[in-house]
Amino acid sequence: MKLSLQKQLALKQDPADMRRDYSRGTLENRALQDDPLQQFHIWFQEALISQGVIEANAMVLSTTSHDLQITSRTVLLKGYDQTGFRFFTNSTSTKGKQIAENPRVALLFHWHLLERQVHINGHVTILPRVETEKYFQSRPRQSQLAAWASHQSTPLSSRDELEKSFQKIESRFENKIIPTPDFWNGYLVEPYSIEFWQGRSNRLHDRFRYTKKENGEWKIERLNP
Repeated sequence: MKLSLQKQLALKQDPADMRRDYSRGTLENRALQDDPLQQFHIWFQEALISQGVIEANAMVLSTTSHDLQITSRTVLLKGYDQTGFRFFTNSTSTKGKQIAENPRVALLFHWHLLERQVHINGHVTILPRVETEKYFQSRPRQSQLAAWASHQSTPLSSRDELEKSFQKIESRFENKIIPTPDFWNGYLVEPYSIEFWQGRSNRLHDRFRYTKKENGEWKIERLNP
């Protein structure tokens, strides 16, 4: 017998009563790098070597359509350097279409175990095709097939429809090199604002925001939590 939502909620902990005090670390101005990409590199490497951080490269990507509909989802970071942050996806998906309509996006890394977040605002450009081709060919074969089989973000009548689509693509490219789909692209998020958040006790968190100035240098300021 199925329980009503009200009865199900009565059996669970009230989210309003959930509490956690953050005490794993601090963040001070004197410890920050002058360049936020260098600071990100330090934090990202620490997340990678920390036991318990699962998929440290997972980031929430938020995009906006021309009519201001906001959509967020988790994607995987596939590279970063002084120019920005890279990921790859189907350009006919919701995120691909919204990026085409509005190239300003937000990224969020949340490393709960370290009580840290990194929030990035930036402008998206499509990566050169040669870079997309190189990455696609490095993917596991099954992932390559899935990119062809899934008409990302479009409705499905059933799971069986998706499985049949995969089988059809698998048969099509049997014993062949799988080409990179024309609709599959790499994206570069060039940041103009990056915020580093370190959880602190009593909700008095440490927050520092880097903002890119017209001369290309970065302004650093501490924010209220």
